[in-house]
Amino acid sequence: MPAADQQPEPLYPSLTSWVTHHFIPLYRRTLGGEYRWCAEWWRHGEAISRLTALWYAWEAMRVQGATGMALWYRDHLDHQLPVLLGARGPFYQCTENEHLVPHEARLVPVPFGWLPSDDGAVPADA
Repeated sequence: MPAADQQPEPLYPSLTSWVTHHFIPLYRRTLGGEYRWCAEWWRHGEAISRLTALWYAWEAMRVQGATGMALWYRDHLDHQLPVLLGARGPFYQCTENEHLVPHEARLVPVPFGWLPSDDGAVPADA
């Protein structure tokens, strides 16, 4: 048993492992129409972000015992799944067998000084 100040080891060592061995086998939906999936899910930035949030929350809540997993379903999966797999979600142009590069919205650079404290610099962690 880890000490109170130690984080427990994750059950899945990576997002890829969690998606491959937990998410895909467990949360099955009939694909097409209402639900979409892309076998190349890792090419979709929004999907990576949403799946990472689900995985981190799952790892944290699985060790809570009692109602931890029920809360994960209610507060995390039940909200994210319809967005992630939805007909207008990150996989909306893809099919299970074909990845299509998602359209990226056009940007016009913000003129320097237009917004307060905006120098247009990219954050170091971006």
